[in-house]
Amino acid sequence: MSTLVIVGTQWGDEGKGKITDFYAEKADAVVRFQGGNNAGHTVIVGENTYKFHMIPSGIICATPSYIANGMVIDPSALIAEIETMKKGGLHAEYLYISNRAHIIAPYHKLIDELNEIRLDENKIGTTKKGIGPAYADKVNRNGIRVCDLYEPALLEEKVNTNVAYINLLLTKIYHRAPIDAKEIYTQLLADAEVLKPYVCDVSTALDALLKQGKNIVFEGAQGAMLDIDFGTYPYVTSSHPISGGATLGAGVSPKAIDYILGITKAYTTRVGEGPFPTELTDETGEYLRQQGHEFGTTTGRARRCGWFDAAVVKYAVRLNGLTHIALTKLDTLRGLKTIQICTHYEWEGAAIDYYPASLTQLAQCKAVYETFDGWDEDISDIKTFEELPVNAQKYVKRLEELLQVPISIVSVGPQRDSTIIIDPIL
Repeated sequence: MSTLVIVGTQWGDEGKGKITDFYAEKADAVVRFQGGNNAGHTVIVGENTYKFHMIPSGIICATPSYIANGMVIDPSALIAEIETMKKGGLHAEYLYISNRAHIIAPYHKLIDELNEIRLDENKIGTTKKGIGPAYADKVNRNGIRVCDLYEPALLEEKVNTNVAYINLLLTKIYHRAPIDAKEIYTQLLADAEVLKPYVCDVSTALDALLKQGKNIVFEGAQGAMLDIDFGTYPYVTSSHPISGGATLGAGVSPKAIDYILGITKAYTTRVGEGPFPTELTDETGEYLRQQGHEFGTTTGRARRCGWFDAAVVKYAVRLNGLTHIALTKLDTLRGLKTIQICTHYEWEGAAIDYYPASLTQLAQCKAVYETFDGWDEDISDIKTFEELPVNAQKYVKRLEELLQVPISIVSVGPQRDSTIIIDPIL
């Protein structure tokens, strides 16, 4: 048996979908352990492009794919995603949904949007999908779980209680019209019937697979810098996309984890607000955005782009306990005369060896760079590390030196086979 946790090491959008798809072929199960449809994975296989928001990427390989308890699920959106998946020739019978996962109700999305409007210039930059409010209800212990959908009396009581509170917010705080609890209840009942064939106790199912010695891949969404505790708070997501979140979010023991693979983009991007020490707001930043197609899978928003930030990734190495790194989108750097790596930060004139908790301090940090020569060669068809241009090899080797974690995979293009495997891990 081997178990592998796949996590993002930056602000998300590192290319986890493609790497998860690669390992899904070798796995007996793929598990998504946190987040909701505020995240997107794009996987390109031949002429087909698949975009997932809640369904684990493993479904492409007909690998049993589990939506675990750490996720929040928008039932209507998930049903739409399942239908799209079926139309794309994928098999829904390989999908399983945790009965302990919490749901996103229509009022969560409404409150998410209104709160962003209220915050105005201080907005978080959420996707307005209701993720934060759903997790807030979970922590406040008035959330609705998937298992509640199949107890009509309990579901009606919970919806009525929650909507009564939401209507107070809508009418007294936001000066909006109230919403109809019965309409929401009826819709949830209808969605529940569609989803019922997929619902099970995922934690128990995974325990059985572990006891059988099966290979399991745990797939995270977003990235370490969006972790609710360790990210650039408050410009973060509402869950734990770091490796520790895998055991909580899937209901397995930490002792069950063998390998932790950090997906790391060859430069840095982020969506939303917050400090970004290596951000490029010039023509080089726009070049990276266009060459890397840096637009969100879920929202279509343009991503902010910058040089590789080793201070960020070294922080992620420590938080996640990474055993390996997959370096993605190396091909995007093609055509740049020079490329820079931020090796560390300086604050008040001195180097610091930690990642600041204070965003005020982070905004004052100066990124310190090393400069490398670029390359012009097309690397998308290269299959071995030794075939890469010398300057590309030097760049990758320097990243490995800085991060002190072996780079096991180098992605040189969006296609499934545009991948250099140095150490297959599984």
